[in-house]
Amino acid sequence: MNGIVSYGAYIPRYKIETTEIASVWGQDGSAMARNLNVYSKSVPGPDEDVITIAVESARTAMKRCGVTGQQVGAIYTGSESHPYAVKPSSTVVAEAVCATPYLTAADYEFACKAGTAAIQTCLGMVGDKQIDYGLAIGVDTSQAAPGDALEYSASAGGGAFLIGRDKVIAEINHTTSYTTDTPDFWRREGQQYPRHGGRFTGKPAYFRHVASCAQLTMKMAGTEAKDYQYIVTHQPNGKFPLRVAKALGFTPEQVETGLMTPRVGNTYSGAVFLGLAAVFDVAKPGDRILSIAYGSGAGSDGFDITITDHIENLDRSVTVEQMISRMKIINYPTYAKYRGKIHMGSGG
Repeated sequence: MNGIVSYGAYIPRYKIETTEIASVWGQDGSAMARNLNVYSKSVPGPDEDVITIAVESARTAMKRCGVTGQQVGAIYTGSESHPYAVKPSSTVVAEAVCATPYLTAADYEFACKAGTAAIQTCLGMVGDKQIDYGLAIGVDTSQAAPGDALEYSASAGGGAFLIGRDKVIAEINHTTSYTTDTPDFWRREGQQYPRHGGRFTGKPAYFRHVASCAQLTMKMAGTEAKDYQYIVTHQPNGKFPLRVAKALGFTPEQVETGLMTPRVGNTYSGAVFLGLAAVFDVAKPGDRILSIAYGSGAGSDGFDITITDHIENLDRSVTVEQMISRMKIINYPTYAKYRGKIHMGSGG
C-alpha cells in the first residue's frame, strides 16, 4: 500500500496576537478573536520564506526515517507565496536536501490545496513505480492587506510528507477531489495583496467543496464519521472547521487535535499539513483520519488515512506542540517590518 512514510513540519518562532492587530485599527480585539476563533498567528522572520520553511520541513521528514536525498525521485512544492514569480522553489529544496539531479521537480499553485495536489501526484508516481520516494510539500507565508479581515489570520508555516511504498506510517486508502470554478479569493499578477468575496467565501465556496469532497471520500471508503478518530480540514479560521465537521457528523473532540488556526493562524497551503502533522505526533496504530483540503478557485482534495504499526518506530520527538510553545510574541510595528508592510518613499 502506498502512503506517507514520514512527515516534517515547521512553524516560525514569532507570533502576533489578534488583540494587538485589532488595537491598531480601533477594533475590539477580544470580540474579533472570539468571532474568528483565532487568538494569535505565526509571523515569519525577515530571513524566512516559503523555501526556508519547505527545506526545514523536508529535512525533518527525511531525517526521521533515514531516507536520503539520493532516494527521492520527485519534489513538488505547493504554495501561493513562492518567493519567485519565475524560478521554482522546488529546485532549491532539492539542492538543500542533497537530492540527485536525476529527479523531477515542480511548483504547484491552487490556493490553499496546492500541497495536497502534490501528494496526489507523488502517490501516482510511487504507485506506478516510477520513483521510490516523492516529497510533497505544502507551505505558505501568506499576505494580507493592512486592515483587511484576512490580516487577523494570514500566517506562515507548513509541512512535508515523504510518499513511498516501504514502512508506510499512514496508508492512504482513498483519495478524491471536488472542483468547480468558484472565484471566492484571488490575487492578480503584480498585486501585492489578495482580494476576497467576503461572505461568498463561506457557503458556496468553503462549505460546499469541503462537505461534498468529504461525503464523496467517505462513500468511496464505505465509512461514516464515527469510524474516524480524527478529522483534519482546511482551516481559514477557527470556526469553519468545527462547523463543517459538525454538519458531517463529527464531534469537536475529533477536530481539536488537528485544529491549529486558533493559535497559529491560517497557513494556507500548510494548514492541512500542519494539522495532520499534529495528529501524527500522537496517533496510534489503527487510528483512522479523514482529511479534506480546500483551495479557493475552487477545489477540495480528500484523503481516507489509516495509521500503521510503523509509526511506533518513527522518531516523533520534535512535535508541532513544541513549536507552538516556543513562539515569541511581537508587536505590530515589528510584524509590519517583517512582513514588508512599511514602504519608504523615493524622496524628492
